[in-house]
Amino acid sequence: MEMLSEQIKMTQVIDVTTGAAGATAINGNRVDMQGYEGVMFVCVMGAIVTNAVTSLKAQQGNSSSGPTNLADAADLLGTGMTIADDDDGQVFVLDIYRPLERYVRPVVSRATQNATVQTCLAIQYGARSRATALAITDAITVEKHVSPAEGTA
Repeated sequence: MEMLSEQIKMTQVIDVTTGAAGATAINGNRVDMQGYEGVMFVCVMGAIVTNAVTSLKAQQGNSSSGPTNLADAADLLGTGMTIADDDDGQVFVLDIYRPLERYVRPVVSRATQNATVQTCLAIQYGARSRATALAITDAITVEKHVSPAEGTA
């Protein structure tokens, strides 16, 4: 049996994001779904100001230029998640299985008040062929331990 970290690809797609809300959307870096069955976006919220109007959704497209740009980005039906103004520190997960187009990205929409995104990770799974090396980006550090003995950590 393989360890989970050997069966997935993890990528940080949104870094810590603060600042004025207005009508700003945070477009996460797109992930290339070629060779994968699904992607799970795990977004961690930070401080959210009272009366903030915030949501999380996923978009897909086939035309890319740059890490966040999807020239043909289209919302995925039903993926809109409302984030309440008292959801500080909460984790929101969107799991997209078999998207119909090659690239997928998360989008955090913010309006009226500030809302901080601590991070958002993309966890791609269901690789059609086994990766030759652990596919984890530099922003993520992983340690693996098999049947570790008790003792000082």
